[in-house]
Amino acid sequence: MATGQDKDEHLDSPLDVQGDGQSAGVHARGEVEGNSVTPTGGPGINHWQASYIGAPGLDDRGNIFFAAVEMTRMPMVVTDPNQEDNPIVFVNGAFLDLTGYKEEEVLGRNCRFLQGPDSDRATVAEVRKALEEQRAVSVDLLNYKAYGEAFWNALFIGPIFDQHGKLLYFFASQMDITERRSALESNLQAQKMEAIGQLSAGMAHDFNNLLQVINGNLELANLTAGKTPAAEPIRRAQRATMQAGKLTQQLLSFARKQRLEQKPISLNSLVMEFSDMLVRTLGKEVELRLDLRPGLPTCSLDPTYLEMALLNVVINARDAMPQGGVVTVGTSVVSEARRGANRLPPGDYVSVCIADEGEGMTPDVAKRATEPFFTTKGLGTGLGLAMVHGFVQQSQGRLEIDSEPGQGTRVRMMFPVARHEARDEDGGTDLASLADAAGRKCRILVVEDNPDVRELAEAMLAAADYEVVSAPSGETALALLQRESVDLLFTDVIMPGGMNGLQLIEQVHATTPSMPVLVTTGYMDELPARGSKGQALEVLAKPYDHQELLDRVHAALHGRRAA
Repeated sequence: MATGQDKDEHLDSPLDVQGDGQSAGVHARGEVEGNSVTPTGGPGINHWQASYIGAPGLDDRGNIFFAAVEMTRMPMVVTDPNQEDNPIVFVNGAFLDLTGYKEEEVLGRNCRFLQGPDSDRATVAEVRKALEEQRAVSVDLLNYKAYGEAFWNALFIGPIFDQHGKLLYFFASQMDITERRSALESNLQAQKMEAIGQLSAGMAHDFNNLLQVINGNLELANLTAGKTPAAEPIRRAQRATMQAGKLTQQLLSFARKQRLEQKPISLNSLVMEFSDMLVRTLGKEVELRLDLRPGLPTCSLDPTYLEMALLNVVINARDAMPQGGVVTVGTSVVSEARRGANRLPPGDYVSVCIADEGEGMTPDVAKRATEPFFTTKGLGTGLGLAMVHGFVQQSQGRLEIDSEPGQGTRVRMMFPVARHEARDEDGGTDLASLADAAGRKCRILVVEDNPDVRELAEAMLAAADYEVVSAPSGETALALLQRESVDLLFTDVIMPGGMNGLQLIEQVHATTPSMPVLVTTGYMDELPARGSKGQALEVLAKPYDHQELLDRVHAALHGRRAA
């Protein structure tokens, strides 16, 4: 605990004498007086840590200093430790404004009446100990107003002595710092979530490489197993591998690193078309109601991830109503007031809101609802709302959760209205047809630093009768392209220690702009939708299966966008 000097140390300290000896004080000299961040931005040098007065009493109120105390917006209190329980003997008007109490409700009471259920006991004990030792103390403490509202109080308390060192009063100044504390907590929470997101995304990248090797080799094994007894165990292992792949996609969704295939969609149409699935998910005990605003503007969103987000929220609503009830899915145009309250950039927004009549959440639970792996259910990963939050954020929207115990929950996803842009409909060169006409196989360059993943891709493509060459790095791939021609570049994005896949594509297109490219990755961090020269990038997410790879390669070689 850090507090000001004790009384004996004060007596040995040089005094700042004022008013011809009527008062004197001990300079703080940069000492930290408690656990708070001070209003001056540091411990302070010149303010008094303790003071000595020659004429005790509160009756003389005719001077400029009393007028200043009453005029200031800084709440101020004086208590008398020589009376039982150290009661308040003076408050200024700003204190009454801050707390909502009347003067007669305050005078004669100990300051502890401002404390409440969430006031930190350790901080209160720190203040109490400082008062017992007649020291100055400065803390941030959660206090409560007359009508029950909590606020963060930057509290400074200092002792006032007479000329002989006897304690006469304690003086306290206070300041409402709720907004500052909220901003600080929000910043810390954002930093924590970002750190978790980076960790999750990095793990997902490495895990997806492993899953790619496992699933790909299981596919090849299944091709040779035929109808032998080994075929069914292989298929079960494949299903488990793909389930693991979905889990990593949830992690990437939370981390806002998944690749979104955005399309112009109508929220009303999507909700209507998806309502059958929602009804089946809710079961017989829960009724689904739709409240869709006509003429809603379109959004540019990934419909698959939006459906996943809707499903996750509806499942939470169902679980919150074990005895049944009503879930309402509504759409609306976001008001300017709501847009401003959620700090969304200027523009038009629409929302889809899922409201239930369930148990609701306490403020503590609602505050943590979007944290990954946080769940109040006995079973489950705790990734549902984390995934929803990540998807909405990555879609340049906001997620708003309004819930009270016993009053149900409303989850609102807000998205920007789509900006209509011209689309590039030009097709590419049909390289596969050109290769057939020349009487040769299509040649594909596979660039992958992981040898197991690279060998697996080679085997999959060779099994489909493609000619395959490979390189473990971007630099090696460029050297190979100088002496050999290829029809398609199939490259990983993340290749540690040198040139990454995007840099490789940029250099290849600098000399061969028409070269078709297929990109694969297990980590979508800042992966652009188009390359540096404006070419659309086809992205194949890991883990991918054999047929998915062949479909994407076939589309790229025939100059088409994949479906």
